[in-house]
Amino acid sequence: MFTELSIKIFNQSIAAYHEHNDVHQAISNPYEKSSIEHLLFLKNWIDTVQWHLEDIIRDPKIDPVAALELKRWIDRSNQERTDMVEYIDSYFLDKYKEVVPAADASINTESPAWAIDRLSILGLKIYHMQEEATRADATPEHRAACQRKLDILLEQQKDLSTAIEALLADIAAGRKFMKVYKQMKMYNDPSLNPVLYKTEQ
Repeated sequence: MFTELSIKIFNQSIAAYHEHNDVHQAISNPYEKSSIEHLLFLKNWIDTVQWHLEDIIRDPKIDPVAALELKRWIDRSNQERTDMVEYIDSYFLDKYKEVVPAADASINTESPAWAIDRLSILGLKIYHMQEEATRADATPEHRAACQRKLDILLEQQKDLSTAIEALLADIAAGRKFMKVYKQMKMYNDPSLNPVLYKTEQ
């Protein structure tokens, strides 16, 4: 199943990042560049780096100049994340291009890749909640609370995977159809963000 493959690769990416746990480290993607596995690994790597950037920027003692640099890095990361989602959706569009939707076929609230995006983020939540649930220097109460949250996250991962597989099956059978709206982010576009285009006048 596609979700099993995705979770396996997301976990591999998260583990690879945490070998050094450094937002500046270079990615070492083990998969062929043209493969969907390569895209999934890269997608999660971007998410994992951004997860830690979001931690760093919340340091109350952070230097304001450094915080601004991090904010701009996070903005670039968000754009890269969107790009990866669109690349993954392109994979699905190509995979199901021969499917003729039924006359009563419906559209889903999100594309397959945006659901996969949520599965990637969920993998990060599970990894870090597992860390907290087993943290040796935490109180027993903290570990127990985090274990309860971890159990819910694992259930959520199972439910989300089930929903994604059902969506893909429906698309393959023509019961649902894909429709992808590309590059609708406005704040990175100098022609759409008034702060940016006013500075160019």
